[in-house]
Amino acid sequence: MPSSKSTKNTVYTDRLLNLKNVWWKQLVDVQAPYRWNSKRLDLGFVFEIGCGIGRILAHINGNGVGIDHNADSVSFCRQQGLTAFTTDEFSGNEYDKPGQFDTILLAHVIEHMTMNEAIELIKKYSYLVKPGGKLVMITPQEAGFKSDATHVEFADTKQLVLIAKATGFNPIKQQSFPFPRFVGQFFRHNEFVVVGRRGV
Repeated sequence: MPSSKSTKNTVYTDRLLNLKNVWWKQLVDVQAPYRWNSKRLDLGFVFEIGCGIGRILAHINGNGVGIDHNADSVSFCRQQGLTAFTTDEFSGNEYDKPGQFDTILLAHVIEHMTMNEAIELIKKYSYLVKPGGKLVMITPQEAGFKSDATHVEFADTKQLVLIAKATGFNPIKQQSFPFPRFVGQFFRHNEFVVVGRRGV
C-alpha cells in the first residue's frame, strides 16, 4: 500500500482530485480569489515547480509549463490540455533553456521539504528565469499546514524571504492572502505569498 505521507504516488493525486471535486466546490467558485491573485501577480510565462494537478496553470490559462515528480498528477494536467512534465522528462526538452521563463513559481511546495532542500531546488532551476524575472513562493499558514500529513516544515514570510535571498532573488512583495494574517490560524486556505526579483 503506498504511503499516505508521500507526494509522489497515486494516493496523493487522488487526494488532490477528491479535494477539488467536493460537491460544494462545484456550486461555489472557491478558486475565484486565487485565480484573481494569480493574474494580479503578473507572472508572464511561468515555470511551475510542483504543479500538482494544474490548479494554477489553469488559473493562468495555460501560460506556462509545469513539472512534478508525481507522474499521475502530470498525466492529469495533460488530460486538461496543460503543458506538464515529470522532472525526468523536463531535462533537455524544448523548454529547458536559460532565460526561457518570466517567473518561477512554487505554490504549496516548499512546506513539503526543509528550507535547505527548497533552496537547492530553486537553485537547480534558477537558470530558467530571465534577468529581472520573478520568483513567487506560496505556502499555507498554520491551519493549512496542519491539514496535510505530507507537510514537513512550516514556512512563513520570514523563511520565504530568506529562501529568496539565498537563491539570488531580491524580495519585492510580501502578503497574506486572501485574508489578514491572523485568519491563517483557523482558515486552511490562507496563504503566505512572497515575490522576489532576479538581479539583471
